[in-house]
Amino acid sequence: MAETVEDVTLALSGPVTLASLGPVAALVGRGRADAPVDLSAVTRLDTAGAWLLTSSGRPLSGANDAQRLLLRTVQDALPPPRTVAPRRVHHRMGDGLAVVGMAVGAVFFAVAQSLGFVGLVMARLAGVLLRPRRLRLTALVHHMQEVGLRAVPIVALMGFLIGVVLAFQGAAQLQPFGAEVFVVDLIAVSILRELGILLTAIIVAGRSASAFTAAIGSMQMREEIDAIRVLGLDPIELLVLPRLLALVIVLPILGFVADLSGLIGGGLMSWTQLGISPSQFRTQLLADVGAAQALVGLSKAPVFAAIIAMVGCFQGLQVKGDAESLGMRTSRAVVIAIFLVIVMDALFSVFFAVWGV
Repeated sequence: MAETVEDVTLALSGPVTLASLGPVAALVGRGRADAPVDLSAVTRLDTAGAWLLTSSGRPLSGANDAQRLLLRTVQDALPPPRTVAPRRVHHRMGDGLAVVGMAVGAVFFAVAQSLGFVGLVMARLAGVLLRPRRLRLTALVHHMQEVGLRAVPIVALMGFLIGVVLAFQGAAQLQPFGAEVFVVDLIAVSILRELGILLTAIIVAGRSASAFTAAIGSMQMREEIDAIRVLGLDPIELLVLPRLLALVIVLPILGFVADLSGLIGGGLMSWTQLGISPSQFRTQLLADVGAAQALVGLSKAPVFAAIIAMVGCFQGLQVKGDAESLGMRTSRAVVIAIFLVIVMDALFSVFFAVWGV
């Protein structure tokens, strides 16, 4: 048993073991926290009692040699006290610079990864061009149908509405000056040279880049990409090249559909709003706008198609094993593809302006 004899010193007597741990713990918990404990009257001491005494933090006295050895052994076996690092309230200037540096490093790493992927795709494409029998025509036709034929209605509707809007706004601006006939030039140049193929590429980027990322990303989540590699097949040649070639083939066709629909919508609005008949619209179009304007616009289509396809496939291959990663990569593919298409269109405009095309 255990008892206290003074208010300052705590004297324990009898066995201090697992069986008497409750009463001893109650006694040790009373009084001042720094009061010493006298063990001279303790008859038995086991590991549980030694743990209680050493963990209390009180000074110990009166222990015999065997008890001191047990107390020292238990003390050495106790885990070190955990120290909680103080939370920093004030941020230093170096912290912000570190965050900026890590962000810039992540951007450069992503750009390097993207360039490596582009180089790998170009190498595989060169190999397929040298050995055309390795091209999977069934997959190519399937993706041409998915990204091309199924996109014709939305592209045609978009082009028609853009032509209507341009004719309506052009008429409102040119009619006070008696220059209604130049609405034809405005519609033709705007649609054939810039808006037709640009808006088509944006629609295809939102529609096909997300589809490519979702399809390849789902295969990545189910470890089908790893299975393809185990079978000795190349995922780039099997999954990326059919999508890339399909989009390069069909995007100029979709751009032509958008141009034609835009001219039809602009001609219809010019007829109803300005009284320009379809024959007059066609005559003005052929007289002032040459085929070079349409060729300038359609020449951008293969580049836009390559950007959209590569961004979508690359983001799909970066998907991890969870649905959150798939959603993030899908949205990122759409944003990056549209951004790069707009940037490339601006570069094309500067290039054609410098060369006077």
